[in-house]
Amino acid sequence: MPEISRRSVLAVLGVGALAAGATSAVQAATGKSAGTTPAPGPDNPIRAENRQPGSRDWRIGAGGTVAADDLGRQIKGYTSATSVDLGGSIDFHVSTEPAHAFTIDIYRMGDYGGLGARRMTGSPSLPGRAKAEPVTDPKTGMISCDWSADWTIEVPRTWTSGSYLAAFTSETGHRSVHPFVVRDDARRADFLVVLPFTTYQAYNQWPLDGKVGKSLYYGYGHDGNPDAAGSEAGSVRTDVHGAPIAYGTRAKKVSFARPYSGAGLPQRADLDYEFLQWAERSGYDLGYATSVDLHEGRVDPSQYSAMVFSGHDEYWSKTMRDTVATALDNGTHLAFIAANNVYWHVRFEADPQGRGQVMACWKSDPDPDADASGPTCLWRTVDPHGKQAEQGLIGVQYNGIPKAEVPLAVSSPDHWFWAGTGVKDGETIPGIVGGEADGFDAGAPKPDSTQHTMLSASHFMALGGSDWPRIQHTSLYETARGAVVFDAATFNWSFGLNRPGYIDSRIQRATENLFNRLRQRVA
Repeated sequence: MPEISRRSVLAVLGVGALAAGATSAVQAATGKSAGTTPAPGPDNPIRAENRQPGSRDWRIGAGGTVAADDLGRQIKGYTSATSVDLGGSIDFHVSTEPAHAFTIDIYRMGDYGGLGARRMTGSPSLPGRAKAEPVTDPKTGMISCDWSADWTIEVPRTWTSGSYLAAFTSETGHRSVHPFVVRDDARRADFLVVLPFTTYQAYNQWPLDGKVGKSLYYGYGHDGNPDAAGSEAGSVRTDVHGAPIAYGTRAKKVSFARPYSGAGLPQRADLDYEFLQWAERSGYDLGYATSVDLHEGRVDPSQYSAMVFSGHDEYWSKTMRDTVATALDNGTHLAFIAANNVYWHVRFEADPQGRGQVMACWKSDPDPDADASGPTCLWRTVDPHGKQAEQGLIGVQYNGIPKAEVPLAVSSPDHWFWAGTGVKDGETIPGIVGGEADGFDAGAPKPDSTQHTMLSASHFMALGGSDWPRIQHTSLYETARGAVVFDAATFNWSFGLNRPGYIDSRIQRATENLFNRLRQRVA
């Protein structure tokens, strides 16, 4: 969907909270957690990890650091992979302009008493230099880097699986970051949190320099056409610096061998971090992986009671979808904590230059390389009859971008999901429907379920839509095997769990009810 303003991310995890994280802002000020007590159950690695001393030093602003940017290019970097297993190694590729020394610090993201992260290790002072300019493929617009590795770590087997952040800090005080995941492939856990790195990369318009940057949504310049990605008709879009961007100049393929734009956090990564801070503070037994791991076969769903898609997970390959559908058939529960998931079909390709993964999505353009999986377009149009629309897996599907946040209106208050919340039919929970939303489409494929319940029916006006309201439906269905599939159907669900100003005990209790059910393995 349309590229999201970086301000919504930076307000929580970017220049401002990399200055103060979502939960950390409240906890650092009050010394208290955001209204959550640990879930019942035995000790586990996540509980033990979050008892370790945390650190505020991961934030931009700590130690007098300031955010690097794509115009100054003071310091930028990326990792050799989106994830690494315990005992494996991962490389860090960094460019500094001008040449100056820098350090790399590695943090694990979590709760840690409200500090938001724990410093795991760091590099010595490293010599920096300006690396080669990125290469743009003239046919597809793909931008990639061929930067040498500056530092490599072998991940100790004593580390805990999780979401990690590399902080690159120059001797001039500039800082940028880059996320990655540490996996523990050998360990069974109740929940596997899958972070949406395919969607992170789709939205990545690095470098935001007014000239070069491209994402699967926009490139620089004008194409003379209304924004085909869904903004107000005829609107002119600009980047954060005011430079014009257009759908017609976008990339059709993106490389993972490049930094993320701005300070280095992917767009809407805040959705994932809100969730994981709540889940880790709650003490749930978690493992972590990325959507790329799901594609490449590094995820064994049978090791988990449930797979949790914590954020905006919009870009899926056929392998990803087939793996998850098979897991569901075998009794693995699924939980989608945001909205607009499994929307675009993508294809992974080998980089001819050997620089890592390439992800193709031609969208409204003809796909010249379409294979047996079908063209890289909407899942709803991969086949001419719409049989692969995402509702058949998720239970509902994307239906718009609310013009403004609206309350979530409760439905089916007697369902076990709402137990202990005290809600009544039609009761509203403020601010929970926002960003993007899903709803039930009677004309789309329906999931194979024994019971399908709409837990909300929230009316909203859609950006670029007609004058009639659309309806957001939080959805839950159960399969004949006994597996549960939940879709929050709004970006703001995790805000209700963790973000000050949105936290609501009803959302927290309902999600606890859900996770108590999801941790029960299907026989």
